[in-house]
Amino acid sequence: MSAFRALRQAVRVSSRSATLSAARSSVLRPAARQIWAAPSSRAFSVSAGRFGTGSSDISLSQKLQQELDYEKTDNAGPAVPDFVKSFKEQGWEIEDTLGQDEVALTRKFGQENVRLVFSIADIQNEPEEFADAEGEGAEETAGDYPLRVSLSITKANGPGALSVDMVAQEGQFITENVSFYDDAKLGTELTAEADWKRRGMYIGPQFETLDISLQEEFDKFLQERGINENVALFIPEYAEFKEQTEYVKWLGKVKAFVDL
Repeated sequence: MSAFRALRQAVRVSSRSATLSAARSSVLRPAARQIWAAPSSRAFSVSAGRFGTGSSDISLSQKLQQELDYEKTDNAGPAVPDFVKSFKEQGWEIEDTLGQDEVALTRKFGQENVRLVFSIADIQNEPEEFADAEGEGAEETAGDYPLRVSLSITKANGPGALSVDMVAQEGQFITENVSFYDDAKLGTELTAEADWKRRGMYIGPQFETLDISLQEEFDKFLQERGINENVALFIPEYAEFKEQTEYVKWLGKVKAFVDL
C-alpha cells in the first residue's frame, strides 16, 4: 500500500465507521424477530457455480468489488486531469504505458533532447516519516514524498549524453550526481545490459562536493532547459495519479480472474 493510499484508507475507515454506526442504529429500532430472520441461501448457491472450487472465492470477489466501487466513485476524476493538460502546454510530452511503473517526460531545447524518467515504485514503500500518516493532524501531500529522477540530455548535432541523478521533493530538485557518457546510447538506455556496462565507468564526483559556484552554474543550466519547480511539483503528483490508475486496473484484473 502506498503512503498516499494509506492516508485515503484512514479517511475511508473513519467514514465507513460513522456510516456503519448510523446504519446499526436504524436496524436496532425494528422488532427483534426481523433481525433474527433466517437468511436465504438461494443467492449463495446460484453464485457459487460461477467461481472456482475455493470456499473464499465469493467473499474475496465481493471485497474486490467493494474496493472497485469505492475507487471509482470517491476517487473518480477526469480521464486527463487539468494539471496534466497544463503541464503539456509548457512543451512537455508524457510517455506513460499502462501496466508499466516508469514514466518519461520529454521535451526539445534547441538541438537538445531532454528526458526525465521516474518510477511509481518509489511510492510503494512507505518511508519512516510517513509511518504515522494515519495519526491526527497528518497533512502529507504528494509533493512531500521523495522521488528519484534520472535526467538525460543528448544533442542532435553531436555525440555523447549528459546524465543527471536527482531527487524531486517539496517542489525542488536535489542534484546528486552529474555524469557524461561518450556513447549517447549507453548513457540513455535503461536496460540491464547498459546498466551493467555503466557500473565500471567513472560517473563523476558527488554533486555536493563540487565548488559552490560550479553547482550554481549547473542549476542555471538545468533551469534554462525547463528542469524547474513546476516539474518538481508535477512529478510526485503525476506519480500518485498513475499509481491510483494502476491500482484500479489491478483490482479489476484480479477480480475478473477470481470470478472465472
